[in-house]
Amino acid sequence: MTRKVGLVVTARPSYARIKSALSAIQAHPDLELQLIVAASALLDRYGEVVRVIEADGFEIAARVFNVLEGENLITSAKTTGLGIMELATSFDNLQPDIVVTVADRYETLATAVAASYMNIPVAHVQGGEVTGSIDEKVRHAVTKLSNYHFVSSQKAAERVERMGEDPKKIFLTGCPSVDLAAGIQSETGLNFDPFEKYGGVGAEADLADGYLVLMQHPVTTQHDESKAQIRESLIAAEAVDLPVLLFWPNVDAGSDDISRGIRKFREEGRGKKFHYFKNMQPEDFLRLLVNSQAIVGNSSVGIRESAFLGVASVNVGGRQAGRERGANVLDVEHDAQAIEAAIRAQIEHGKYESDPIYGQGSAGTQIADLLASLELSVEKQLTY
Repeated sequence: MTRKVGLVVTARPSYARIKSALSAIQAHPDLELQLIVAASALLDRYGEVVRVIEADGFEIAARVFNVLEGENLITSAKTTGLGIMELATSFDNLQPDIVVTVADRYETLATAVAASYMNIPVAHVQGGEVTGSIDEKVRHAVTKLSNYHFVSSQKAAERVERMGEDPKKIFLTGCPSVDLAAGIQSETGLNFDPFEKYGGVGAEADLADGYLVLMQHPVTTQHDESKAQIRESLIAAEAVDLPVLLFWPNVDAGSDDISRGIRKFREEGRGKKFHYFKNMQPEDFLRLLVNSQAIVGNSSVGIRESAFLGVASVNVGGRQAGRERGANVLDVEHDAQAIEAAIRAQIEHGKYESDPIYGQGSAGTQIADLLASLELSVEKQLTY
């Protein structure tokens, strides 16, 4: 019988992280994809990722609206609770045989809790990694709620096993987002006009002589510092005097402060070479990335996809603290002078060698094959 796979996409990064697996599941003869789109992936202010998903040809089985306004610690907790309630309803309606949850966002935790209490096996993508912020707690909590683990690196696999998980249920697949990077790696130059295709606001500068990509999210354990932190990065990027393509932050505690910091910077008449985007198709974003001089900020894309693509990365602050990284990353604190110096050093260095630390580009098909062949069970015990 065809196995029903419930897969929850909740945000811009979640979709990019799992898109190749979605395609492979949808194409697999023994699987039925039940795609649930939830949380900020449905909201216009965060780029309405759902439109990109539909344009890519995926049918949506359920939509879950559960984000509370405010982007603070209280709304994060309450949004997680609403996610558990609403996802439980979706799972009850769809009756999936297994649920797939992605990475380490609070919606990921809601997915794992709801499925676990409904006796639905849970498969977790990207467990076993180490970072800063609340993501560290959420990721490992989801690991303990999950029955199967599709990890991105050897060290991640070892950590999951050390957490007492059955080694027979830990699978080193690599990261599905690297699949997308592998698909565009051999392309040369931009094959689209980002301003024409995606709009946004700000300067439409000539990108032929180089540009920076800036993507910075709040650190939830330092959410009250978000406005000051983004200002340091904006000042540094402006000082380098290249066009800057800036992407709005994820929905997390502190994201409103980052948005206010960006708006205040613009209102002061600064950032005359900056252009601001909400979202774009994952492959187009990677095309922008691979043709850039460097990516600046604290997104994991500066660690994962950038390592594979050889893109210079300036990682700011502690959001990615402890995550495995390649030689392409320079780590700096939230200080404009230090960030500017790191950007200039990365521009001078240029491209790095490709580093497959997070996979070779076949994660999606591996995940689909595993989902079709696993002997499913909800039972689990510590193995030590």
